[in-house]
Amino acid sequence: MNVLIVVDMQNDFIDGALGTKEAVSIVPKVVEKIKTFDGRVMYTRDTHGENYMDTQEGRNLPVKHCIRGSAGWEIHPEIDALRKEEPIDKPTFGSRYLGALLCAYDEDLRKQGKTGVESVTLIGLCTDICVISNAMLVKAFLPEVPVMVDASCCAGVTPQSHENALNAMEICQIQVLNR
Repeated sequence: MNVLIVVDMQNDFIDGALGTKEAVSIVPKVVEKIKTFDGRVMYTRDTHGENYMDTQEGRNLPVKHCIRGSAGWEIHPEIDALRKEEPIDKPTFGSRYLGALLCAYDEDLRKQGKTGVESVTLIGLCTDICVISNAMLVKAFLPEVPVMVDASCCAGVTPQSHENALNAMEICQIQVLNR
């Protein structure tokens, strides 16, 4: 089974509080990737509370964003319309729960006599923060499973930080596609 992880394709990261033109430009590519992907599609959702500015992240990135229940917290409507399972809400960059869930899914498939998780591909926002964090976590939880990032379906805080993250992931044996 192949798995696609759609990372934080939320309004605040696309055209809201932390949006960029690069993030806006990948939306059609992300929609197409989800529609044509053969396998399980999972989603993450950056989720903060009203106390965001009092958190370590809030002190280092003092831009209120992805506050639970706000319009900016919601997954982009075109992408959300394709969603078949609940997103994984994560209070920080990477999700330990995502890693544990993928391990359990792999074990369950193997118990059924199936191959297990054959590959994990990540797409979404932001390449240099949440995509790289989750790619590294997936690699740690499933070290023998090929982990890939589709660069054409990702955007970083800046184009340069996007490229830096892609380079870092390649060094860590995460395959970068469509660069």
